[in-house]
Order: sequence, then structure tokens, then C-alpha cells
Amino acid sequence: MTDQAKITVATAWLDGCSGCHMSFLDMDERLIELARQVDIVYSPLVDTKSLPERVDVGILEGSVSNEDDLELAREFRRHCRLLISLGDCAVNGNVPAMRNPFKLDAVMDRAYVETATIQPQRPSVGVPALFDRVRPVHGVVDVDVFVPGCPPPADAIWYVLSELIAGRTPDPTRVTKFGA
Repeated sequence: MTDQAKITVATAWLDGCSGCHMSFLDMDERLIELARQVDIVYSPLVDTKSLPERVDVGILEGSVSNEDDLELAREFRRHCRLLISLGDCAVNGNVPAMRNPFKLDAVMDRAYVETATIQPQRPSVGVPALFDRVRPVHGVVDVDVFVPGCPPPADAIWYVLSELIAGRTPDPTRVTKFGA
């Protein structure tokens, strides 16, 4: 397979723990096979600084909690032919969305003022303002493939990417379930 025939892949994490990217790396030796078939053109795993104009497959991990997350999700949707929502945070909001039943001011006070022992204050410099509600990726952009799991196992990520490389539509429900 020549470099021109490789599928381009971009990944990013929004509001979450980056565990889905760790599962991606848990493909271990399969990463070598994957590298023969795809070019990772944008990712926290590589040093590229900007998303290319056209990408075959975009993979987003994490939920949409602030303006930066929203802009990156929109940018991925604009640039990626196929968009994958990877992990329970991206699929349903998961842990970041646990704050949704509470008022944002109360959450911020609890986290940064009430429980602080040194310099109780809300962060404000260099930190994007949080939205009142956390949303899953499909709550702000169209998503083509949903891969649940917290995090999804490496075998599930491998299955989804292998199916896409082979030109087939993956059925992640065959290899995943929510919360596992």
C-alpha cells in the first residue's frame, strides 16, 4: 500500500480523561499494522498543529463542555468525511455531564472555593468558560459512528478502524457496551 492510498485519521479529546486515547495506544503491536494503512494527520499523539482541510476519519473523545470543545467538534465535522464519537463521554456526556443537574455557579464554588485549602478562587486566566450544560458530541455536530465504553477496549477500536479500512460500515455494538 502506498502513502497515497492510506486513509487519513485525525483524533482529539475534548472534556474527558484521555482514557480513550490510552485504549487506542493499547492496541500495542497492532499499531504497527495500523501505521501501514493509515496516516494520523492530527492528534495529541503526533506533533501536527493544525487539522488538514480533508480528513477521511475523525475520532473525537470527550464531551462538549466549553467553547473550545464546541469549536473543535465543529472543525472536525467540517474537515472529516466520517466522524466517530469514541467513548461514553463523547457518546452520552458520561462523567463530565454529571454536573448537569446542578447550577454551574454551585459546581464552580464547590470545586474551587468550598473545598480549597490554599487560595480559594475560581480559575479565570487561560481557562475557557464552561457551558451551563455538558453535551455529547452528537449534541453539537452530526456523528457517523458511535463507539461506547469507558474507555472502549483496544479490540473495539481496532475492529472499528479495521472495518473502515476494509471499506465496510462497522457495527460497534458487536464489540462494545456502555460503561465497559
